[in-house]
Amino acid sequence: MVTGVRSRIVAILASALLLLSPATAARAADDPLLDQLAAIPGLTVVSETPGTGYRFFVLTYRQPADHRHPRAGTFEQRLTLLHRSSTAPTVLYTNGYGLAASPRPTQTEPTALLGGNQVSVEHRFFTPSRPAPADWSDLNIWQEASDEHRIVTAFKSVYAAKWIQTGGSKGGMTSVYHRRFYPGDVDGVVAYVAPDDVINPEDSAYDKFFDTVGTPECRATLDGVQREALRRRDRLVPRLEADAAEQGWTFSGSIGTADRSFEMTVLDSVWAFWQYSTAADCATVPAATASDDEIYAWIDTVAGWSFYTDQGLAPYWPYYYQAASQLGWPSLRFEHLRGLRHYPGIYTANSSLPPELRRPHNPVPMIDVDLWVRTASERMLFVYGQNDPWSAERFTPSRRDSALYVAPGANHGANIAKLTPADSAAATALLRRWAGVPASIAAKQPGDVPLDDMLGDRRRVR
Repeated sequence: MVTGVRSRIVAILASALLLLSPATAARAADDPLLDQLAAIPGLTVVSETPGTGYRFFVLTYRQPADHRHPRAGTFEQRLTLLHRSSTAPTVLYTNGYGLAASPRPTQTEPTALLGGNQVSVEHRFFTPSRPAPADWSDLNIWQEASDEHRIVTAFKSVYAAKWIQTGGSKGGMTSVYHRRFYPGDVDGVVAYVAPDDVINPEDSAYDKFFDTVGTPECRATLDGVQREALRRRDRLVPRLEADAAEQGWTFSGSIGTADRSFEMTVLDSVWAFWQYSTAADCATVPAATASDDEIYAWIDTVAGWSFYTDQGLAPYWPYYYQAASQLGWPSLRFEHLRGLRHYPGIYTANSSLPPELRRPHNPVPMIDVDLWVRTASERMLFVYGQNDPWSAERFTPSRRDSALYVAPGANHGANIAKLTPADSAAATALLRRWAGVPASIAAKQPGDVPLDDMLGDRRRVR
């Protein structure tokens, strides 16, 4: 009976293969890349999207929940693979957050400049890459660096050429931490707009940034709209409560109340403005005499009233947990808002977490990383934006074949293309030398695969 069923299955498969075109049938029967991926223990191919000159895969890779106790449990970490050639360099992209729910082919700037392959990694504890049950003490920079170490080691069986790691913002920080713990994994790092909050309580660099960014007129207008919003709390909080009721937003699981959410969003509005906007957008900032509608709508546009809700914050709890426990967070003086704040201690990472995830801060990891980057790191390129608040506290690279560049007038989307022509050429040459790519190789244009700005824009939560 079993033999008969097996024979029928073989016959059906053979018939299906005959229906394929000769080229497709040959590929189904002989696909070296799929064979190589299948040979990696713990790797699963979820889907493939073919393109012109590339293949794009969504994958999962089985990781230990705790690398110090690898037999204590595992989880499936989501990856994507943009494949161009097994002989091209490979870019490891650590975005620091979660991948898109339905990943699509994109490439980072280093991938385009090198004409390379790209392995993109979803950070542990961002869903669905979360152990179940989740022991949140396993969410730290060493555990994630160890995830990436295992991934690079596994994929080098397929991609033996040079490796470059990259990421923007928290992803840039993640790439630095991986380099710190496993300096031999890749041949160079390009970290974009990566904050270095080495001494968490010492945040004078951020206050200096907001005292000097843009023009005095723009700074005064931004300060004014923040003050005016808090003065109108009695009228604007009910609007937020009405929006929450209509949209199904709640507050009790994390930030606490609508009033606390309101204050946090107002405090964040000027930061968010400079993070995502440019000096030219100062003309759009409402004056202190603007109507309630105008002020409420502007804050929603730049910061998003939906963000500091249970629904907006939950996807970012892994970030806030890391910020509270290890990474640190910016604490601003807000001197222009004296007498208007109801919650003086609210501007912290723990305020955005449910009570059970709140943690004391451990300063040792960031001090260690900062010292290592300054003194012992090699082949690290840092790119920052002049008008980006996250770029106010920067890493200082060593003199070991490393560099730092600042893009004039750029925000949190600063990249190599936005540097001055001389700096852009120098940064590109450095990257290509590390990757072993001749200068004559043309960069892959966005028409080939769209460029990824590597930034999670929280305003998209709305």
